[in-house]
Amino acid sequence: MSKIALVYGSSTGNTEKIARQIQNFLADHEVDLYNVQECGVDFYSDYDNIIFGVSTWGEGDLQDDWDSYEKKFAQIDLSGKTVALFGLGDQEEYSDNYLDAMGSVYDIVIKNGASVIGAWENTGYDFDESTALRDGVFVGLALDEDNQSKLTDARVTQWLGEILPSFK
Repeated sequence: MSKIALVYGSSTGNTEKIARQIQNFLADHEVDLYNVQECGVDFYSDYDNIIFGVSTWGEGDLQDDWDSYEKKFAQIDLSGKTVALFGLGDQEEYSDNYLDAMGSVYDIVIKNGASVIGAWENTGYDFDESTALRDGVFVGLALDEDNQSKLTDARVTQWLGEILPSFK
């Protein structure tokens, strides 16, 4: 398996914590961890496999690091890349836009030519709307550290077991 880029943006530390947890879980693989602000336009050329971590802020907004990176990110060619996404949000406080930022990043990744893996079942969640929900499933791993943190470890472990075979 080629090395994996694990790219996240984090304001409160929750997304970074999950990114580090994923890196630790994948200790037998070469996983390079980066804040999205460290990634230039040519950065992704060194990776065939990428995991993006993004959290939703306010009324469906991208986290600040992702928000300031979005214009550059929208121009990056991801053709031939295998991408998985994980997203964090608060399904109780922001029920009308749970994980919308993950949906926004997904749209860019698809538009830029990547093959996306790691869809996640919409089971055990309670929210009203999400742009990260497509055809009844989330476009990536759905996490809620505010209300369901006790489920995070099992969800991460299961998701990683599902996506690893798809990485080249």
